[in-house]
Amino acid sequence: SKLPVAVFSMEMPGQQLAMRMLSSLGRINAHRVRTGQLTQDDWPRLTSAMGLLDEAPIFVDDTPALTPSELRSRVRRLTREHGKLGLVIVDYLQLMQTGESSENRAVEVANITRALKVIAKEARVPVAVLSQLNRGLEQRPNKRPIMSDLRESGAIEQDADLILFIYRDEVYNEDSPEKGTAEIIVAKQRNGPTGTVRLTFLGEYTRFENYSPPFEAPGY
Repeated sequence: SKLPVAVFSMEMPGQQLAMRMLSSLGRINAHRVRTGQLTQDDWPRLTSAMGLLDEAPIFVDDTPALTPSELRSRVRRLTREHGKLGLVIVDYLQLMQTGESSENRAVEVANITRALKVIAKEARVPVAVLSQLNRGLEQRPNKRPIMSDLRESGAIEQDADLILFIYRDEVYNEDSPEKGTAEIIVAKQRNGPTGTVRLTFLGEYTRFENYSPPFEAPGY
């Protein structure tokens, strides 16, 4: 049986997120899904994707600026109504609030990350938290993210069991030979090795897949 997934999308409205899911699942150009300008070939794929999404136990909550206590109560309610969750996704950390006024945002973020860790342990569910990066990395020759690039990074480094970064060379280099390739950088793993894994990125579908080298026609 499929375990339910809770998505707390504080940046993107739920409808927009659903459109991205349909594009990714159906391998349909995201722009055509957004504008409704679908081709004849798109319709069967869209119907299939809608069926898959309808059957998937995914619960999207797009309430803005949640506090840890609000998120905790929502996780508890979903668990009570639908059983043990398989994953909780928070998008994204810096949009959460503590509910208390503080002049030190780093302290607030530290309180939030600790609370999220408590929620993960209490519900016995992995919590995947997206985070912003500092813009300083764009000034470096090598723009692959490192731990210190995490905004308000100290608490994140300490509390996270696993830290992953996504790097796509084509974002920074128009002539990159790595177009369509994404690097998943495992910067921290409490119970395993660190390193880099390559994935294929299909931008028109906002979809990652197992890596396959770009096809090159044989020369003559």
